[in-house]
Amino acid sequence: MESGPLAGLSHHIEELLADLGGMDIIDFGWGSITTYSVWLLIVLVLVFALIWVVKSRVSLIPKKGPTAAIEATVDYIRKEVGFGVLGHKEAVDKHMPFLFTVFFFVLGANLVGLIPGAKAATGTFSVTLTLALVCFVYFNYYGIKHSGLWIYIKNLCPQGIYPGLNIMVWLIELLSLFLRIVTLSVRLFANMYAGHIVIGAFAILTTLFIFPEINASSLGPLSLGTAPASIAWMLLLVAMYGMELLVVFIQAYVFTLLTAVYIQMATSEH
Repeated sequence: MESGPLAGLSHHIEELLADLGGMDIIDFGWGSITTYSVWLLIVLVLVFALIWVVKSRVSLIPKKGPTAAIEATVDYIRKEVGFGVLGHKEAVDKHMPFLFTVFFFVLGANLVGLIPGAKAATGTFSVTLTLALVCFVYFNYYGIKHSGLWIYIKNLCPQGIYPGLNIMVWLIELLSLFLRIVTLSVRLFANMYAGHIVIGAFAILTTLFIFPEINASSLGPLSLGTAPASIAWMLLLVAMYGMELLVVFIQAYVFTLLTAVYIQMATSEH
C-alpha cells in the first residue's frame, strides 16, 4: 500500500484525466456547451482583438515589444510557409490570410491551455477535427476551382500508370486524400493532450511533495530527506512548462505548414 507523498497520486491522476475530458455547462440533448466551448470562444475573441490591435499599430517605422514580435512572426510564416511552400506571390497573396488565421488560432488555443485552470481548445479532438475539416474543404475547393472537378479527381492518380493498375493507385490516392483530415487533427490533438497530461502530472507531483514540506516547515526545520525531492519536482515542472511553450509554437507551425502543403498539392499542375 502506498505511503508518504505519493499516497494519493493515483486519485489525483484520475481527477486530472476527468478534468481534461471537459465538463458540460449546458446540455441541449442533441449537443452541449462545454468548458472547452467557452475557452474556444475566449481564444477567438483574444485572437481577433490581438489582430485588431496589431493592425492599428502597423507602420513603416520598426516597433519594439509584442507588436514587433508578432510582425516578425508574420514575416517568418509568410516567408517559410508562404513562399517556401506555395511558391509564387499570387498564391501567397491568395492563401496567406487563411493560413495566418489558422496559425494564430491554433497558437492562441495552445497558449491559453498553458494557463492554470484554462482549457486548450486544441486539447479536444472535436475542435481539431473541425479545424482539419475546414482546411480539407478549403484546399479541395481551390483544387477543384483551379483544375475543374473532373480533372481534379482524375489527377489523383499520376499519369503514366498502366491501365488496371491506375484504378488501384487512384483508390489509394483517394484514401490518402481523406487521411489528410486524420494527419491534421490527430497530430495536433495527440500532442496537445499528451502535453497537458505530462504538465498536469508534474504539477501534481510537485504539489504532493511541496505541501507536506510547507506544513512541516511551520512546525520545525525542513526534512533533509524530502526537501531536495520537492525542489527537484518544482524545477522539473518549470522545465516542462518551458518545453511545452516550445511545443505550442511548433504544433501551430506544423499544422499551418501541412495545410499549405495540401493547398500546394491541390492547386499545382499535374
